[in-house]
Amino acid sequence: MVWPLPELPIRWEALPCPLDAGWALIRLWELPKRADNGLSLGGFSAAAYQASDDRLWLLSDASWGYVLPVGPLAKALRTGGQLQVGPRLVLRDQSGTPLPPSLDAEGLVLTGDHGAWIVSEGRRQAGHQARLQRFSLRNGWLLETKALPPAWMALPGQGLAVNQGPESLTRSIDGGLLIAAEAPLIQDLAAGDRDGVRLAHLDREGVMEERGRLPLDSSDSEPEETDSEETVGLSELLALEGPPGLLALIRRHRPLQWTSRLQLFSWPKRKSQLALQPITGWDFRGEDLPRENWEGLAWGPKLDDGRRTLVIVSDDNFSLIQRNLVGLLAPRRSSGCPALPKT
Repeated sequence: MVWPLPELPIRWEALPCPLDAGWALIRLWELPKRADNGLSLGGFSAAAYQASDDRLWLLSDASWGYVLPVGPLAKALRTGGQLQVGPRLVLRDQSGTPLPPSLDAEGLVLTGDHGAWIVSEGRRQAGHQARLQRFSLRNGWLLETKALPPAWMALPGQGLAVNQGPESLTRSIDGGLLIAAEAPLIQDLAAGDRDGVRLAHLDREGVMEERGRLPLDSSDSEPEETDSEETVGLSELLALEGPPGLLALIRRHRPLQWTSRLQLFSWPKRKSQLALQPITGWDFRGEDLPRENWEGLAWGPKLDDGRRTLVIVSDDNFSLIQRNLVGLLAPRRSSGCPALPKT
């Protein structure tokens, strides 16, 4: 079972050099709250860049889930122009009926056959299960569904917590898919693990298995004061090659206040249940990014000097006081770093 997935960047083109050089915000776009036909736009929970068409696909977790094409991304960066918003593509079941509001779409990976894998997080009730599904980008119809690991299923005393199911989906280095929960499973919390979120891998033969855990509290900075109203969760993952690793977007939330940290981890070894090892991280509070609800990541177009850009997308939660933002980050490089081949 093979799904043609996009190529992954390698570390020397996608990460800062040295690593502590951090990231530069090179462009920020604000998308409208409504399309030209009057339909609302927002709730963007994931993103994926299609280089062949210079198009960014945004996934909305609206009651009636849809994907939205915007672009051209590289051209808008080059010319200083705005992103153009295309028509919403509503997600439908295998009979063509729009999916019910129980679909809470959170993660997106494009395939090379005009399709997309989408993971949703569920609500621990009948008809609201977390799921991994593949859709057509031609008409939005459902093509297939894959079951998540048994330990993730909602049963008494176990499974994904309400609104804390899979938020992250990325292509793996071997051509499969890597999925992550947003927070520890219910049975993990009961066992005292309040920090590790489980990972699951779908290989090219369609086999799903767990693949270790990712620690949420892996920052080298001083711990913040404990706040009973604060929540922390894994919002997105991105894989990269050479050597393989994972970028994780870890989000903290207090009422009407979000902070985000980008963390680099080792690649999870096959069949290992151990926690991934943190390599380094970047706190976005020190960058030029506004303090919004950043929820989606995607590898973007290359710059003329060979660097790969990083797309970051905000979820406005359908709120009048929040915005639909698309940011483009570039890894900073010092003069002592090896030169990159120009595009």
